[in-house]
Amino acid sequence: MKKDHLYEPYELAVTEMIDECPRGIHTHTFFEFVYVIEGAGFQYINGDGFAYKPGHLFLLAPDDHHTFEIGTRSRFFFIRFNAAYLKNNMAAKELINRLEMILRNVSKQSGCILKREEDKQVIQTIMELIINEHERRDLFHKEVLDQYINTLLVIVSRNISLTLPESMDENSDNRALDILNYIQRNIVDPEKLKAEHIGHTFGIAEAYLGRYFKRHTGAGFQDYIMNYKLKQVENKLLHSAMHISEIADQFGFTDKSHLSRAFKKHTGFNPTEFRKNYLETVKGTLV
Repeated sequence: MKKDHLYEPYELAVTEMIDECPRGIHTHTFFEFVYVIEGAGFQYINGDGFAYKPGHLFLLAPDDHHTFEIGTRSRFFFIRFNAAYLKNNMAAKELINRLEMILRNVSKQSGCILKREEDKQVIQTIMELIINEHERRDLFHKEVLDQYINTLLVIVSRNISLTLPESMDENSDNRALDILNYIQRNIVDPEKLKAEHIGHTFGIAEAYLGRYFKRHTGAGFQDYIMNYKLKQVENKLLHSAMHISEIADQFGFTDKSHLSRAFKKHTGFNPTEFRKNYLETVKGTLV
């Protein structure tokens, strides 16, 4: 598999794709924003397919593998940046908590990372400004670009934070954020999700863990695990071709029926209905 490297702190590029991705399936050693200027199709990230259309913004982490399936002629704007950019950018240093939140949670996001409708128009304007500044290269264009990209990072972090429990933000206790990240990273490993194991890993007594978690996140410990697990099941139903029984096995449900009962309680639909409704909606948008 091809692996791309970035030798500058950041890189900007507008790319047009007519019928296929010229890079094929590939990975890179840096972070990459992918903004859809025009066109429709699917982007495949780590094997899962996400429908894209103008205004969608994706964020890829190092070692994610991805490619595009072009439906109609598409234009993308890529913003690629590495650790050197974050380290050397003084404005970014002031946002370090938000940036850490992005870096810890980016690989857990599915599809377009813009969850707030009002932010989509703002991002469109920022992207147009960045592209214009990049192409014109007026006096102080680098400083202006830094400001625009920092604003982009703040808006992205705000949208990513919507996936955290309501009572948490970038100022929350670091250990609580680490526990959330640990749960997300090990969501398919039931043994590592046991209170005894997590308590030992983070130096919190098992008897106190539930109260600690509730106080810092506002969510019940087991409730959060189940809700996050079912959210990942949603992602697999929407963006992979896995059979429902395979998804049930991957996430530690007893069988397909056990998953169906829990999922219907969570969404109001059984997994088959949920997937069918989504596929019909996507088909309608691409016609």
